[in-house]
Parts: sequence; C-alpha cells; structure tokens
Amino acid sequence: MRELVFALEYESGRNRVADALADHPGARVRSLSVHATDDHLWRVDHAAGTPAALDDVEAAFLDGDYYADCLATEHCGATQTTRVLDHTDDALVLYTDWEPTPVCASVPHIARDHLGESALFETRHEGRHYTWRLIHSGEGDVGTFFDALRDAVGDAARTELLKTASVSGATGGSGANGSEIGLTPEQEAALRAAVEHGYYESPREVDVGGLADHLDVPRSTLTYRLRRAEERLAKAHVAEGRVVDAAPGSE
Repeated sequence: MRELVFALEYESGRNRVADALADHPGARVRSLSVHATDDHLWRVDHAAGTPAALDDVEAAFLDGDYYADCLATEHCGATQTTRVLDHTDDALVLYTDWEPTPVCASVPHIARDHLGESALFETRHEGRHYTWRLIHSGEGDVGTFFDALRDAVGDAARTELLKTASVSGATGGSGANGSEIGLTPEQEAALRAAVEHGYYESPREVDVGGLADHLDVPRSTLTYRLRRAEERLAKAHVAEGRVVDAAPGSE
C-alpha cells in the first residue's frame, strides 16, 4: 500500500468553501468519510469554528452554484444534495451526495481512474489550503494521476505534492531524538523552528504563514509537516504511559 498526500491551494473566487474558510482564520473542515463510485460520491464532513464561520461554511455547501469538490470550472449539470446532520455553536456536520455528469471531475474520480478503485480518502480544508491524503494499492501511475489532476484544476488552484511513501503501521521507538519516534528530517526541522520562533507560545510570537516564510516552504507544506510531527509525538507520548492526571488548577 502507498500513501499520497497533496494540497490544492485555491485562488480567490474559485471555490466557495475555500473563500468562506479564508474569511475565518482558525476554522476548518475535515472529512469523516469519503466514498466514490464511477457515477457517485458520498461524503460526511465535520466543520469547526466560530458561529459566524460555520454559518458561512454551511451556506457555501448549500448555496454554491455547483458542488464544491467538482473541479469543473463552471456549472456542469451535476446533481448535488447536501444535508445538515448537526449544527451547534462550534461544530457543523454535513452529508453530501453528488452525482457527476460526464464533464465533471473530482479528486476521488481521477484517483479511481489512475490509482485503482480501492483508494481511500481523507481531507482537511483550512483557509484556501485543501489537503488530500490517499491510501492506494501502489499499482497505479501517480505521475499520470497528477497530470490529470492539474489539467482538471487548471488555474483555479496550485497543486502541491506533500508526501508519497509506503504505508507502515510502525510509529517508531521512543526517545528525545525525532528520528527515534518516526519523524522525517523535514518534520523535525519544522518542529524545531516552530519552537525556536515562538509558534507554540501563548500568545503565539509567529503564525504559520510567518514561519513558512522563514523556512521558505509553502504554508500548506509546513502545516502538514507540523501536524504529522505533532501526531507522532502525541502517540509516542501516550504509548510510553507518560500521560498522567493533571494537577488541580493546571491547564
């Protein structure tokens, strides 16, 4: 099995959900489930943010001219149904059922054509950065997939490859060295820079955009590296039994 991670960075006015999230820094949408067949796509998404952000995200899904995941540059005649499963002050859960037409395109359908029908999908959308994580058999042609994806996206978004690797269940060993818990050199460098420049201070001394400029990497790349590094650190910490009950009054 192979893991493929890439990001689409949308231009203003080219994706309603991206525009809504860009207006509300800190808001995000992540997939809970994504399933696709040749002529259908179903997905459930969880959005988090302020009440105003969630209202705008809901409107983007419900009132958009066409399905937000469709890569066609104009209305393609597809049938879309979106239902709100839950909407609270800080969370929104949406169910979408999409039936594309022959002129439509989407990441899952392009992946099915070039990477096989067994591909699994996970997404995270923050601001204009839409990150896709795919798990596939490894028998397809990733280069052809990316060519087809870039053709479908056109000038609506910039496509950036973040990772391609074999899937491994190993989380690495323990210890202070990042390589010992499974961090890549890039993830460890991102983490060190984040600490050194005050990204984890409260309040933060630098935001992710400023840190990305300092490291001279795209924002989506840095966000992905930090998130994966934090995930591995947290899992290693819990696996070693270091999590203890907090003292009264501590945060």
